[in-house]
Amino acid sequence: MGLHERQSPLLMPLLLVVTRVQPGAGLERIHYVPQLYNATLLGRLTQSTFTLEQPLGQFANVNLSDADPIWLVVAHSNSTQNFAAPQKVEDKLAPAGFDHNGYYLTLRASRVHYQGRQASSQLRVLRVGNDTNCSMESQGCNSPLPGAGPYRVKFLVVNSKGPVAETEWSKEIYLQQAQTFPGDPGFRSKGTVFIIAFLPILLVIFLVLVISVCCWRMPMSRPQEQVPMRRYHTHHMDSPRAERSS
Repeated sequence: MGLHERQSPLLMPLLLVVTRVQPGAGLERIHYVPQLYNATLLGRLTQSTFTLEQPLGQFANVNLSDADPIWLVVAHSNSTQNFAAPQKVEDKLAPAGFDHNGYYLTLRASRVHYQGRQASSQLRVLRVGNDTNCSMESQGCNSPLPGAGPYRVKFLVVNSKGPVAETEWSKEIYLQQAQTFPGDPGFRSKGTVFIIAFLPILLVIFLVLVISVCCWRMPMSRPQEQVPMRRYHTHHMDSPRAERSS
C-alpha cells in the first residue's frame, strides 16, 4: 500500500500529459451519424457520387460561432483510425492527396446553412463528388470519387484556434459498379472484338451466296445461241399438188 501511495502523485502528471497530447481530445463530440439520403431519391448512389442528408440542427448547441467553417471529411473506410484533424484553417487536405492521406475535406459550410428543419419545398441534400470542374489541388474541391469504396464521412468544425467539434463517422458507403459479365475481363474483351470484326465478313459471304444461287436458277441465253424456228409454206407456193391440179 505504501509503495502505491508514493507512486500515485508521480503518475498523475504523466497521465495528464498523455491526455493532452491525444489527437482530438479537446474536440466537442456531436452524437450524430451522417446518413445517406432517402433511398427513393433518384441518383442517390452513382459510380462516382453519393448523396447525404444535411445535418440540420446538429450544430445549434455546439460552442462555435456562425462564421466557423464546417467541413465534410471524406475518407477511405480503412483510413478513419489514422485521421488527423488539421490544426489550423490554412492546412490543406485537398482531394489531390486522397490516395496518400486516405482522406480529404470538402463541402465547406457554416452553422447558418444547417439550421433546424424548416418548411420548404427545396431538397436539402449534400451530393459528394458532384463537381467535375474544380481543381483537385484546391481546398474544398468536391471532385468525383475515384472508386467504388467503401467510404466513410463525418463533419468537422475547424476555426482559427484549431479543431472545435466533430460528429461520428458514418457507416460504410459503397458506390455503384459497372455491370460486368462473368468470366475473365481480358478474354471477354478480346472475344467481343473478334465477334464484332467477324460479323461483317459473314454477312458479305452470305450475300454473295444468295446472289450466286439466284443467278444460277435464272435461265440465260447466250448471243450465239439461235432459237430453232419451224418453216411454214403456204399451200399455193412450191406445191406439186397445186401444179398438177392446174
